[in-house]
Amino acid sequence: MSKYEQLFSKDAIVVNDLGLHARAAAKIAELARKAVSKVWVQIDEERVDARSILDILTLGCEKGSKLTIVINDRSDMETLDRMVELVQNGFGE
Repeated sequence: MSKYEQLFSKDAIVVNDLGLHARAAAKIAELARKAVSKVWVQIDEERVDARSILDILTLGCEKGSKLTIVINDRSDMETLDRMVELVQNGFGE
């Protein structure tokens, strides 16, 4: 990633009791695949590709974890908002 690329991000807290498990990761990945450009999920300094369920699971997000969702194309702001809403609503569970 170029140091000149502008990134947009929002934080969300994992609220469901099971944390960010496989089914929840699949919902995030599904939204990320609809994005125009790259989408990442980050905890602290560890950033992974949001299109990859396995990458998301490596973050080991438990209930109460603060996720940062990152995009680098303003046209993906709706995707960013939908992903934050998904996390904050407990992945619809």
